[in-house]
Amino acid sequence: MDREALAEFLLRRREALSPSDVGLGAGARRRTVGLRREEVAQLAAMSTDYYTRLEQRRGPQPSGQILASIARALRLTADERDYLYRVCGHSAPDRAGATDYVRPGILRVLDRLHDTPAFVVSVLDEVLVQNDAARALLGDASGLAGLERSGIYRWFAHPEQERRRYPEEDHARQSRALVASLRAAHGVLGARSRAGEIAKELAARSAEFAELWSIHEVARRFEQHKVMIHPELGAIEVDCQALFTEDESQALIVLTAAPGSEAASKLELLRVIGTQVV
Repeated sequence: MDREALAEFLLRRREALSPSDVGLGAGARRRTVGLRREEVAQLAAMSTDYYTRLEQRRGPQPSGQILASIARALRLTADERDYLYRVCGHSAPDRAGATDYVRPGILRVLDRLHDTPAFVVSVLDEVLVQNDAARALLGDASGLAGLERSGIYRWFAHPEQERRRYPEEDHARQSRALVASLRAAHGVLGARSRAGEIAKELAARSAEFAELWSIHEVARRFEQHKVMIHPELGAIEVDCQALFTEDESQALIVLTAAPGSEAASKLELLRVIGTQVV
């Protein structure tokens, strides 16, 4: 790990960003050039002290998950992200397979969506980044690790917990859509990928999954209209729009409700209620 190179790189990339680049307000009497350290830490969902130690050349070697969060917070390009991993003593992530890297263009769109739930997911239904409204509606996914990060995995591995967010009459349809989506990812990424690992694990523990997997249905789709269940607000009808990246490896999901509707009022209330725990 090259602490000197890491510290200089983080400092220069932080100075190159303005608050508006990441969806933050400038605030009064701002003296710092670029972003403040605490702002980068907030965007990366890490402690300010940890990030500060990295810039001061005295931090421990960051994990790959921490580096992915920092890369998103600093809106790094793919080349810059790879450099960050290498100066920290890690191999650069495989760009051809499933990755946590979110393109700056997608992040800029997400930064402008403050009043409605929005989040970026991978082909394995892993939430890579989400806004406050999405955390309030769906729960904070930042603490999940391993196979648990995949919504597909959690749907079949922990049905009693994961399915409470959907009406019971929608469960069968959701199960079929998730398995078809995993089959599509499996075809692209291969049997030795995380998609293959998820499929193998679920086939061993879920009879429902095994039956649906045997159908060999292949499709990646998102319901245009769905009902979400919030523990305090109850059912919320939302429209779902998906903006895919050019290679379709990730999608920005935006949930909206018709203006003046009961659902729109409930989405407004999410700001008061705050974040759920996944």
